[in-house]
Amino acid sequence: MNRFGVLLSGALMSLSSVAIADQPLLKRIQTSFALYELGVAQSDPLYILAAAQLRKSIPLSAGTLAPEGGKTEQSEPLLDAKTMLAAAEPLIQGDPALEGLAEDIKAYRTKGVKSGPVYSIVQIKAKGRDTYPGIIFTGGQYAEIYVEGASGTDLNLLVHDAKKRLVCSDTDISAVAYCGWHPKQNDSYSITVVNEAALGGRYSMMSN
Repeated sequence: MNRFGVLLSGALMSLSSVAIADQPLLKRIQTSFALYELGVAQSDPLYILAAAQLRKSIPLSAGTLAPEGGKTEQSEPLLDAKTMLAAAEPLIQGDPALEGLAEDIKAYRTKGVKSGPVYSIVQIKAKGRDTYPGIIFTGGQYAEIYVEGASGTDLNLLVHDAKKRLVCSDTDISAVAYCGWHPKQNDSYSITVVNEAALGGRYSMMSN
């Protein structure tokens, strides 16, 4: 096992018994967020470096998906591997092993994957609601939506099918929300992002 394999296995031991490799792509991005948040809270560079490597291993493409009456911003994802590595830098200074690991992560290039999830950057108001109508997902293929907001936001996620039936929701108090489901056939879905916080901000809207 390479150095990152050892690192990631140890970092995840206390978090989950589910292998990351078996997770859908956007679920892995959510896992990287959880690792990063834990690393920052505990000032533990191992979690942060694991989060950075995991996120860098998943290629993201800029998209044009915008909510009704809104628009997207031309920007990198709010939280990327570069930002994570910058957060780890002061915690690893003077440790040759961790500094070397950080350099390995910086040099990492995704191989064999031509495309990945698509993201858009959107601004949401305090207590705001964004609706993305008419998004087509393919029957028989696992569908995913993930939103990741700036600090201070509390994002909820609701997915309705063409008959306005709720098929998935994530309403935990958090700046992130994830929904995954199995469409039986090609269908149009409406995605709603709700900011329950009294503070607005930007968020990344990601879909597979």
